[in-house]
Amino acid sequence: MKGKTFSIGLGVFCFLFGVTLFYFQVFAFYSKVSDLDYIKFEGLPIAVSNYRGIDSDTSALKLRGCFNVDPNLFSTKPLAANPTPLAAPFWFDCFDYEYLSNELESGDARAYVAQPNEYDGIDRLVLVFASGEAYQWRQLNSKYLDK
Repeated sequence: MKGKTFSIGLGVFCFLFGVTLFYFQVFAFYSKVSDLDYIKFEGLPIAVSNYRGIDSDTSALKLRGCFNVDPNLFSTKPLAANPTPLAAPFWFDCFDYEYLSNELESGDARAYVAQPNEYDGIDRLVLVFASGEAYQWRQLNSKYLDK
């Protein structure tokens, strides 16, 4: 009888621990950002509209943003070397990294380094479509990827 009680208790504990761990990994450390009127690009403000984003104090790599911008502002900027959109939590539906990666490959979208080394070894990138639809994220730069 005691083994049965222990087994049930262990199962309940593992289930609750798993649910709590899932919550902290996917929801707890993100904060929604929706009131941005501009983003910084190479230190200069670029006006944006309809900004929806997420960010976190716990990791610089958790930034994701979706917005509209004038694509002509980027026409003279150099393209990013290895843009790789990172996955966002499933509940942040405006940032689909697979779609963005495919559009980058096909050439329908262009990615630019908005802020090199925004954090140590982390660049902030902006992806822009000709329609003005745009996205931003942070990714590791060559300082860490070449090791």
